[in-house]
Amino acid sequence: MKMILSILLLLAAVYFGVAIVLYFMQRRLTFHPMRDMPYNPANIGLEYEKVQLNTPDGLALSAWYVPAKNATATLLFCHANGGNISYYMDTLDIFNKLGLNCLIFNYRGYGDSQGKITEEGIYLDAQTAYDWLRTEKRASPKDIIIFGRSLGASVAAHLAKNVQAGGLVIESGFTSYADIAQKFYPYVIVRPFAKYSLDTMEYIKKVKCPILFIHSRSDEIVPFEFGLRLYSSANGNKEFVEIFGGHNDGFLYSGQIYREGLKDWLEFVKEVRSM
Repeated sequence: MKMILSILLLLAAVYFGVAIVLYFMQRRLTFHPMRDMPYNPANIGLEYEKVQLNTPDGLALSAWYVPAKNATATLLFCHANGGNISYYMDTLDIFNKLGLNCLIFNYRGYGDSQGKITEEGIYLDAQTAYDWLRTEKRASPKDIIIFGRSLGASVAAHLAKNVQAGGLVIESGFTSYADIAQKFYPYVIVRPFAKYSLDTMEYIKKVKCPILFIHSRSDEIVPFEFGLRLYSSANGNKEFVEIFGGHNDGFLYSGQIYREGLKDWLEFVKEVRSM
């Protein structure tokens, strides 16, 4: 009995030790910013404007505005949790060929942007980017498409529930921080100790503009089921495009399926805007 008790105590100690480490490591496990920015749109032949976004809490964020010829709308892109905007050249090329102006920005703590990463901070960063499009580019709300990939899907949904927009795109999005954390650490009690919300599902419920969901059935990081749950939670006009490939490269491997899905949905949104 003493041996069994000792083993149980040891297992409990290990469990709580791991839980404590994970609790204090949440920021590092969630956000993976990079400061170095080795690429820019000029490397792929795109004209662009360097932009400084000034947040209400006094930070300067780096961003690029990439215009498209005969643009039909302007896309505000919220990036994922890793790297920075310099790693989205393939994405910018796709948007440009679809006739979309694009504003892509670094969250605080990413790339050349000032500050430290916080959940409320990245929400404020997205709002600042939206406000810049409205004031500096005179973009009409109905002509702004808010787009979020992975973690950026949560940021985009949070913004879309608070502002007017022509549409929202959720690519490879998770339902909430607690849900995705539980997926990675199924044997640890996560929810009571989660430092972040990133509750994409709840944000989606409050979005009034048309929504396009894009997700790969073979996504190895964010389960396909999460995309379906997000789709089910949305109200009003909504579409779902199933792609293939991994979490970080599905949009490339899916090729025409991805581009045509976006193109068709953009045509639909254009018709809605004209009503």
